[in-house]
Order: sequence, then structure tokens, then C-alpha cells
Amino acid sequence: MRPNRLELELLKPEMILQHSHIRSTIVVFGGTRITEPSEARAKVRLIEKKLRKKPNDRKLRRDLSIARAVLKKAQYYDEAREFARLVSSECQMDNDHEYVIVTGGGPGIMEAANRGAYDVGAKSIGMNITLPLEQEPNPYISPELCMQFHYFAIRKMHFMLRAKALVAFPGGYGTLDELFEALTLVQTQKMGPLPIVLFGEKYWKRVIDFDYLVNEGTIGEEDKRHFVYADKAQDAWNFIKYFYRAKEAVP
Repeated sequence: MRPNRLELELLKPEMILQHSHIRSTIVVFGGTRITEPSEARAKVRLIEKKLRKKPNDRKLRRDLSIARAVLKKAQYYDEAREFARLVSSECQMDNDHEYVIVTGGGPGIMEAANRGAYDVGAKSIGMNITLPLEQEPNPYISPELCMQFHYFAIRKMHFMLRAKALVAFPGGYGTLDELFEALTLVQTQKMGPLPIVLFGEKYWKRVIDFDYLVNEGTIGEEDKRHFVYADKAQDAWNFIKYFYRAKEAVP
């Protein structure tokens, strides 16, 4: 029955998106562990309290170091929320919904992006997936656009089918997976050029040394032009708008 399940998983979301007049999307990815600042601070304080009782506990020291690192990145939760607010407030003014925010539907940065659209009463999409450690859809997804997938491959297709841009906030394996898939699709011209924004320049330059890849001859210098860095929500949105204005100006 797998061919039938694959077909259903491809067709059902497509029918839902068509029925909701979703014409284009902006894909937002980022870490599930990057929470809003108040939650991140609370976790740091909790571990600090435990560590005061067990000052020699190596695991607690490690946990505290990680919690503080997550707290430093909590600003990206607010930026993802603001980015979605900016996009949604400008682009969902009529029945045909353009540049609708779509996420993987989970917590962290994905929650922040869905929440930003929710803040301005706009639609947003959550494409959740069944995992061994069950991931609950975040509460800010538009209910009629909350979807559940079994197959990563079909979910990936739906992420990109209507995508007008991809914004990758700091994240782990899942974020890296989706980012490199988009970069590969653009590089190999399996899809047309689209703006790809790496949000958090310091983080991304530490995680991926693109200059090293160029110097090693594994990518070309021109491949670095497939993305830009941004550190503010307004800058990311301005770049996406500029990309399409420039494209329309080309005869």
C-alpha cells in the first residue's frame, strides 16, 4: 500500500492549500530547542539552582553551559516572530494568500514564525511529521493548515513547491538538511533562483565554512551567491522584496 500512501500524502495537502488559496510561501526553518527568552532564562536559573546544591556535578555544569548558549540564541525566537509578522501583515490582504509562512510545525523557531503570523491574524502553515519522539504541532498554526506527514520526501516536496524564499535560523540536523536541499536544488537548477537567507551571520559562519569549500574545490565561488546573511527581521524581508523587484526589472 505504500504507493497509495505516498499518493495520498502528496495530493491531500495540495488540495488543502488550493482550497485555502495559498499561492506562494516563505519557508522558515530553525532549531526546536531555541525557545523564547523568558523560557530560556528560566531554564538557566533552574540549572544554576541545582548546581548550587551539587557544585561538583559535571553533568549539571555541562547542562548549564548548553542552557546559557541557548539563552544567547533566544533573540532569534523574537526575530523569527517579527519576520513572520512583517511578511504576513504585508502579504495577506486579500483572498489570494501570497508569501504565507510555512514551518515544520514544531516548537522553537518554527513556533515563533507561526506565532508571528498569528499575531497579525494571518494564515500560516505547519507541516508536522511523525517522529519516534512525538512532536506536537505548535498552537499558532492555522487549524485548517495544520498537516501531518509520515514521509520526509513528500513533506520536503510540499515545502518547496510554492516557496518564494527560505529563511534558515540557527538550528541542528533538520535545519541543515533543509538548507542544503534548497541550495542543491538552486545550484543544480532543478528549481529557479530564490532568495535563501541565513539568519544569524556569526552562527552560520562558524557552522559552515563556505570559503573552505571553495578553496578545496568542492563548490564554486559562484555558489556562494545563492544565499545572503541577515541579523534583523527587517533586513531579511527587505532582501526578499529586493530580489523580486530586481527580477521583475530584468527584461
